[in-house]
Amino acid sequence: MPAHQLAPDITDDPTRILAAEREHLAVSRAALRAMREHARSLSSDAAGDWVSQQILQALLDQRVEALADHSGTPLFFGRLDRQEGDDLPGTVYVGRRHVHDDSSRPLVIDWRAPVSRAFYQASPSDPMRVALRRRFGYRGGDLTAYEDERLDQGGAALAQSRILTEEIERPRSGPMRDIVATIQPDQDEIVRSDLGRTVCVQGAPGTGKTAVGLHRAAYLLFTHRERLARSGVMIVGPNRAFLSYISSVLPALGEVKVDQTTAAGILGDHSAPEDPAVSTIKGDARIVPVLRRALWMHVVKPTEGVLFTKGINRYRVADHEVREIVAALRGTTRYGPGRATLAQRLAHLVLVRMEQRGESPDDRVQDAVARSKPVRQLVDQVWPKLTPQQVLHRLFGDPDFLAAAAKDDLTAEERALLLWAKPPKSFRSAKWSAADGALMDELADMIERTVPLGHLVVDEAQDLSAMQLRALGRRCRTGSATVLGDLAQGTTPWSARSWTEVLTHLGFEDGAVTELTLGFRVPREVLDYAARLLPSVAPDLAAPRSLRPGAGSLSVRPAPDLAASLARAAEEALAREGSIGVIVPDASVGAVSEALAHLEHRVLSPDTVEDHRLLVIPASLAKGLEYDHVIVAEPADIVDAEPRGLARLYVVLTRAVTSLTVLHSKPLPAQLG
Repeated sequence: MPAHQLAPDITDDPTRILAAEREHLAVSRAALRAMREHARSLSSDAAGDWVSQQILQALLDQRVEALADHSGTPLFFGRLDRQEGDDLPGTVYVGRRHVHDDSSRPLVIDWRAPVSRAFYQASPSDPMRVALRRRFGYRGGDLTAYEDERLDQGGAALAQSRILTEEIERPRSGPMRDIVATIQPDQDEIVRSDLGRTVCVQGAPGTGKTAVGLHRAAYLLFTHRERLARSGVMIVGPNRAFLSYISSVLPALGEVKVDQTTAAGILGDHSAPEDPAVSTIKGDARIVPVLRRALWMHVVKPTEGVLFTKGINRYRVADHEVREIVAALRGTTRYGPGRATLAQRLAHLVLVRMEQRGESPDDRVQDAVARSKPVRQLVDQVWPKLTPQQVLHRLFGDPDFLAAAAKDDLTAEERALLLWAKPPKSFRSAKWSAADGALMDELADMIERTVPLGHLVVDEAQDLSAMQLRALGRRCRTGSATVLGDLAQGTTPWSARSWTEVLTHLGFEDGAVTELTLGFRVPREVLDYAARLLPSVAPDLAAPRSLRPGAGSLSVRPAPDLAASLARAAEEALAREGSIGVIVPDASVGAVSEALAHLEHRVLSPDTVEDHRLLVIPASLAKGLEYDHVIVAEPADIVDAEPRGLARLYVVLTRAVTSLTVLHSKPLPAQLG
C-alpha cells in the first residue's frame, strides 16, 4: 500500500510506517526512471529544420540530465499532512524535484513549489493549514528513520529535530552538498525572494549564506523558467577551487544549465604582478571619470570636410558641418555606436546634396556612402576605432595624457603610481594585471553596451573592488542579484566596509540587506574562539551565534616541533570520520606537505578542489570551504602574511564543522590570548 494511503491500523506502528514510506520511495524512484526513459524516447525529428532540431535536441538532453536519480541523495526528505477540510492534497511529499506516475499523479512535489513552503515555514503558532510535518532520515539513498511534528495543536515551540541536527552535522567529504532538507525559516525567506528584488546577505561563518544563494538561483529558475532561460543566471565565486567545491549543488537540484565563473573568468585571466597600492587605485570608483575622459580625448576636432564622388558628380560636406555633427555626438552615446552614427550623419548630408540636384537616393545609397573611402577615412581620423587595451596603454604610458584625463580626480602621487616605469612598445605586448581587467571592462562598456543577464549570484562580494563590482553590476543592470558575503572576512586591501557601498557600486542602491547570525555548521566553542578577532576586523558586526554547543571541539596546542605535531594531529583526525583540512600559511605549504609525506594527502591548488580526504590548504584559498576536522598551523604567520591578516585568520578558524585544532610554535595573536 503506498505511503500516502496509510491504513488506520498501521499509523501507530513505527516499523510498518517506515516500511510504507520505503515503499513510497521505491515507487517514486521507479516513476522517476520512467520519466527519464520517456524523455529519452522523445525525438528532435519533429522540428522542421536542422537548426530547430539541434535546439530541441539540446533541450531534450538537458531534460534527461535534470531527471537523473542521484542514488546517494534522498528523492524526498519531508512530508506534509494537511488539516481536514483543506482543498489542497491531503498528503504531500517534499523533495528535490517533481515526480509523477504514469497517471500524472504527483508522488513527490518539488521543494520550490508554493505548496512546499509550509515544510520550511509552518510552526505551532502558524501551522499554515498543516496538521503534521514528517522529516525523514537517510543514509546514502536509503530511508532509515522518520520524525513527526504535530502543528495543529498549538502550544509550545517544537523541540529541536534530531534528524535535522544529524543531517547538519553529517560528516562530509568531496564537494559541497545542497541543504534543501535543512533550510531554516529565515533562510527560506531569502531563497523565495522575488526575482525583481536584489538581496544582500551578510552571513556569519556557518550560517549557510553560500547555500542560500545557490538555492535561491534554483528557486528562481523553477519559478521563472522561461524568462531566465532567455536571459541566463550566473554564479560568481572567489576562485576556481571554490567553484569546484560548489559545483554539485545545482545539478543535485535538477538545475544543469547555470554558468559558474569567477571575476577573473568574466574580466579576463590577467595575472601580471602589481603593487597592491597600484591595484587599490585602479579598483577605486574615482577612476571611472578618468577612463571616460581618456576614451573621449581620442575624438579630435575635424579640420576637413568630406568630398564624395559619384561618376562625374561631386558632393561636399563642409568642415564646419562635420564639426557640428561631432560636437553634437561627442559624449552623448557609447563610443562605438557614435562612430557608426557619425558615418551615417555624414552620408545623410551627402544624400541631401544629391536630392538638391534632383536625384532620388534611397537607404541603400546612404549605406554605401557611409561605407565609402572618403567617409571612412574622415571617421577614422576624427573618431578612431579603439580597444580598451589601446586606451589603457596610452593612459599609463603618457604622463601628459594621464594628467589631462585625471584632472582633479587623482592626486599627483596617485598618477605617479599608475604610470609604467618602462612602457611597453604597444598595447599588444603589454602585461596586464587583474585590476586592469576591470578597467578594460569599464572601457569596453563605454565603447559597446555589455549584454545583461537575468540574475547574478555573487559570493564573497566583500572582497571585490568597486570597479569589479561595477563590472558585475553591468551584467545584471536590467535584472537582479543575490549578493553574499561577510564583512568580517574581507581580506583584500579594498575590502568593503559596508553593504550599502557594495550595492551602490553594483547599481542596486535600493537592494535589501539581511543578516544571518545564527550558525548551524560551526560548533559554538569554535565560533566563540574565532569571534575574539571580530573587534579588530569588523567592530560593527554582531558576534555570530551557533546552535551547536560543540563541547570539546576546540584544541589549542603549543607545538615546539610543528612538523611532528602536524603529523600527529592529522593521524588523530584520520582515525575519525569525515574530511580533514590542514590550513597553513601559503609560504609553508611545501614544508607541511613534506611533513605529511607518510600520509596520503593532496595539496589544494587555486584552480581545482582535490577530492581527497586529507588536504593541505593554503590559507588564501580557505574562504568558503568547509571540512569536518580542521588543523590550523601557525596563526601568527597567517596574520603576518598580508595587511588584513587578522581577517584571514578569522576565515581560517571558521572552516571546521566538527573539530578545530590550532598548533603554534610562535605566540598566538594577542586577540586570541
